[in-house]
Amino acid sequence: QVQLVESGGGSVQAGGSLRLSCVASGLTFSSTHMGWFRQAPGKEREFVSAISWDPRNTYYADSVEGRFIISRNNAKNTVYLEMTSLKPEDTAVYSCAASVPGRGVPRSTANVNYWGQGTQVTVSS
Repeated sequence: QVQLVESGGGSVQAGGSLRLSCVASGLTFSSTHMGWFRQAPGKEREFVSAISWDPRNTYYADSVEGRFIISRNNAKNTVYLEMTSLKPEDTAVYSCAASVPGRGVPRSTANVNYWGQGTQVTVSS
């Protein structure tokens, strides 16, 4: 059974930082593409960032490029999202996503095989 468990969400003021973590189990993490999506109230879920099984390949939404960094530690089955210079518009539930080899990097919900339960990030002005 695949499980993705996020942690690290919370409330910060604008300009602050947070680091999200997602621990995966039940899959071969080193060959799995990983990503982060977010959903704000009343809005559709949107892509934030992704990293392929090869950590040299990373992808970002334009809205977070230069502020967020995605990374992975295969020894810990964990993917991270370092978020800096946070803005109120970053407020959302952030969900970890995984896609198996052959499905493509999770840059779209259509590529995602597994989801985490989500963690709330709230940025106040």
